[in-house]
Amino acid sequence: IEYFDVAKTEEDIGFYAGFVGASFMFGRFLTSFIWGMVSDRYGRKRVILLGSFSIIIFNTLFGLSVNYWMALGARFLLGCFNGLLGPVKAYAIEILRKEYQALGLSIVGTFWGVGLIIGPAIGGYLALPAEKYPTLFSESSLFGRFPFFLPCLVISIFTVVVFISSFWIQETLHMHPSEKGEGLEKLEENKSTASPAKKSLWRNWPLMSNIIVYCIDALHDMAYTEIFSLWAVSPRRLGGMGFSSADVGEVLAISGFGLLFTQLYIFPKVEKITGPLPLVRYGSFISIPLLASYPAIAKLTGLSLKVTINCASLLKNCFSATIVTAILIMQNNSVPQDQRGAANGLAMTAMSLFKAIGPAGAGVLFSWAETRQDAFFFTGDSMVFFIFNILLLMMGIMTFEPFMPKNASKPYKEVITERVEPEE
Repeated sequence: IEYFDVAKTEEDIGFYAGFVGASFMFGRFLTSFIWGMVSDRYGRKRVILLGSFSIIIFNTLFGLSVNYWMALGARFLLGCFNGLLGPVKAYAIEILRKEYQALGLSIVGTFWGVGLIIGPAIGGYLALPAEKYPTLFSESSLFGRFPFFLPCLVISIFTVVVFISSFWIQETLHMHPSEKGEGLEKLEENKSTASPAKKSLWRNWPLMSNIIVYCIDALHDMAYTEIFSLWAVSPRRLGGMGFSSADVGEVLAISGFGLLFTQLYIFPKVEKITGPLPLVRYGSFISIPLLASYPAIAKLTGLSLKVTINCASLLKNCFSATIVTAILIMQNNSVPQDQRGAANGLAMTAMSLFKAIGPAGAGVLFSWAETRQDAFFFTGDSMVFFIFNILLLMMGIMTFEPFMPKNASKPYKEVITERVEPEE
């Protein structure tokens, strides 16, 4: 945003950065449900291939942006054509046996979370290469004229490998024709009329309650991701830590590797014992005091600051990934296979709207917070973390009955069987 020279003051950078982040999510909000239905009809694999190809094209264009509006447009179009996440979630459930499904969605959630962390870390290390690595990149080179092209190019090259590899993945759409099970067959016998698939999604309260909690988590998570980097690099006089982009990249990289370990080795074991619902509940509540400590952490200096913020960031991101993965498990459990693409598309549509609001709202909130350093109530960035904690509190409360049913953690087939048994 500084490079595009659209922000009049240092405090305005967060405002403009928020809308660039929001444009991707707004584009995804417009098309996610459509991509979900396409994957239900034509297969997960085709949507995954198209989504991967869109990243190659529009991410490269984003790195070659010559002004703010081109960057905004490239991110918006990437959101419109990228229908990856919903079909990938359905694929992770369908490709595995029941006992490994938590691990499958844990891997999806893990690498989504790792991507959100490693991506900015790559940007922090590789942005402005002509300034950081003058012996390798000259000011007159392509990377000197487009100082943010190198990280985008690295990501696009990685995506080319993913795109080519995706041609060999197995289609899962029709792998489980008997998934409905005996319970659903009995239910269909007892009820002479069945609701259309689309209508049943809206009447499926375990699904809808999960989507609502997912939306609140998306708003919080996206706003936090947007704010963390801005807060870390903001001057200490404004309540930040005064980090460089490389310092931020280091913190995010450490969080990413820690997140990879906890989600792959710890989460599946804990989820098998507790089920997904308690993980959402307690992950939300435990994150509240952690975030409340951030303004105090910013007052530290030297090694104590770096060690403390690395530990806090690692814990926060592990809790966030745990919450998201647990929600994904409950969402996919709440519908039969032939509705998973549409259900995940619906969740992605709703979530993308909140994720679009998140960066834009967070940018505005952060810019406003930095102007109230002498306020009486929650000065400066303390107000930002206070609002984040309100969202976490809401999310934790909403995991209790009557909002979220007890059977929200159970697979669709088991819930249907429970409903049929009394009639027998």
